Amino acid sequence: MNALASAPEQLSALAALLWAWATDFIPRIVGAAAVFAFGYIAAKWIGRLVSGLLRRSGRVDATYIPSIRAVIKYSILIFVIVAALSHLGIQTTSIVAALGAAGLAIGLALQGTLANIAAGIMLLWLRPFRVGEHIAVDTAEGTVHEIGLFATLLDAPDGSFRFVPNSQLWNKPLTNYTRNPVRRVDIRVVIPKGRDVEAARRIILEIARADHRVMASPAAEANVTEIGETNTVVVARAWTASGNYFPALRDVLTEIQRRLDTTDLSLPKPDGGGPAKP
Repeated sequence: MNALASAPEQLSALAALLWAWATDFIPRIVGAAAVFAFGYIAAKWIGRLVSGLLRRSGRVDATYIPSIRAVIKYSILIFVIVAALSHLGIQTTSIVAALGAAGLAIGLALQGTLANIAAGIMLLWLRPFRVGEHIAVDTAEGTVHEIGLFATLLDAPDGSFRFVPNSQLWNKPLTNYTRNPVRRVDIRVVIPKGRDVEAARRIILEIARADHRVMASPAAEANVTEIGETNTVVVARAWTASGNYFPALRDVLTEIQRRLDTTDLSLPKPDGGGPAKP
């Protein structure tokens, strides 16, 4: 009976305790949430603002801007999280210690991710490629769209999007097709054995030198590189601006084929119906 009689008093005391806790802690939660929400929005806005200013200034290479934006954004977010936790009454020294321990644990668990960050830093520092350049490794090829801290974004030649972890670009041989101002165009032409190879060489050189994109120096050349049982291989080499490489290769090769098809210097089709492309 005594227990039943004291139950309303105990419930009243518990309700008072919960109300005191709620009135003290709920405002802290709301305040911390507000701090985090405001800080998150501010971090994104400041990151966009800084990247826009850097792009308009023209003094910072576009390669660096995405990484600078990411560093600014995440740095602000770290301070925002610390401020939000402090608003809940958690001591800052405890937060720093917890972040240190969490950072060590995360670092051990995400070694691959940290390797990508380290590779991204090295790529930004040594700059083997920049935004807008065409690169290739054994696993990916495309035009650089963005270099981030974790991965590099490429626009592939077929129009697809490629997300390449930075470690794959840093740890493997990489070819930059547009870094140098000029490139050599190599065109391989197969001539049937017994035909006038010198005449084929003259036609190839005439076509290559007539193209306005082919440089006069170094001069174009065409040389025999292989003599087989049934065919002779002539390789034409000409230099052009890197931006003209693919158009020059396509047009010169097409014109060489057209001219050779009017002579007996091209290979016959498999069905014997006439000359075909080498």
